[in-house]
Amino acid sequence: MSEQQRETAIVGGGCFWCMEAVFKRVAGILDVTSGYAGGGTADPAYEDVCTGRTGHAEVVKIEFDPGAITYEDLLRMFFRSHDPTTPNRQGADVGTQYRSVIFYNGEAQKATAEAVAAEHGRTLSASVVTQIEPAPAFYPAEDYHQDYFDKNPTAGYCRVVIAPKLDKLGIPKAPIL
Repeated sequence: MSEQQRETAIVGGGCFWCMEAVFKRVAGILDVTSGYAGGGTADPAYEDVCTGRTGHAEVVKIEFDPGAITYEDLLRMFFRSHDPTTPNRQGADVGTQYRSVIFYNGEAQKATAEAVAAEHGRTLSASVVTQIEPAPAFYPAEDYHQDYFDKNPTAGYCRVVIAPKLDKLGIPKAPIL
């Protein structure tokens, strides 16, 4: 596959373990990396991001084949996979690091993100609070955060939060990647 058939999206919808588990199981996704973006500290550590003081969000960087899945459809999955109506919170995870955010690459992604957010908002009884911002520096999370669900399927968070999310979305628990 040539690089022309590879695009990147960066989104945050709560804990990156959940987002990674979802997107690794979607056809057309080539790679998913958990990490941090949107803060003021270079190369932050998880322990620092967890305090909420760095300004980073837990995000996933998604590389995808636009011939197999469009950015628009990727964002529709993003909105279905979390609650975009709760500012700085997903379930029991609370803080700015868990905010709903789309970091766009270029004006076309920005326009698509705005359109899909508005489309999704029309289906809800509450306002979408997802932030839509230019893509900042992305910092990969520590190795132990990568492929977390696949490596730890019996861990409490995986059994109680991630597995039910995959079931709700009709996504198989085995990764496609």
